[in-house]
Amino acid sequence: MAEGLRERKKRETRQRISDIATGLFLEHGFVTVTIADVAEAADVSVNTVYNYFPAKEDLFFDRSQGVVDRLSRWVRGRDTGESATRAVLRELRAEIEAVSPRIGLIEGYDRFMRCIEEAPPLRSRLWSMQQEVQDHLEATLREETGATAADPLPGLIAGQICWVHGTLFVAIGREMVKGRNPDEVSREMLVVLDDIEELLSDKVLNYAVRGAA
Repeated sequence: MAEGLRERKKRETRQRISDIATGLFLEHGFVTVTIADVAEAADVSVNTVYNYFPAKEDLFFDRSQGVVDRLSRWVRGRDTGESATRAVLRELRAEIEAVSPRIGLIEGYDRFMRCIEEAPPLRSRLWSMQQEVQDHLEATLREETGATAADPLPGLIAGQICWVHGTLFVAIGREMVKGRNPDEVSREMLVVLDDIEELLSDKVLNYAVRGAA
């Protein structure tokens, strides 16, 4: 269904507020900038900001839902004959090869990471998001395999996949904070991902293989 004019304007307003807020946070620090500052810079009321973003942290992590769902989307979209873990490895490799900003391979990512490091509320929200990612992935694996609630394997596999994802992000962040070139980091991360894959057991690598329809 095509997006209506009202929905488009709301989406554009939300994005404009978020972009302005992010700029303020990166320049002045997350703790220093208030919702009133964001509202003034965006030329909207404080209530309008809260209507779109219930918490200040939501302004910074404005694409959090996409991040929480990403691993599950990759698993649900795996190819015939492909396992859950191999699907995630394939998608991550594609993101690295594309030097994608979605995994931190972008100029200025160091400012983004430093803003998080300097703000305890953002660090707390990031940890909470990581837990959401794992819980969401576990639920997806249970659904995809038909595992019972008593079966511990979906949770264990979800933990391993999230370890892969998290370890790669930490490695990228560590290098990008040094102000390095994204293309150089990309080439190094492909090697890191290969090393990570070698550490995974066959049970993890071959869990939830999609059968032919």
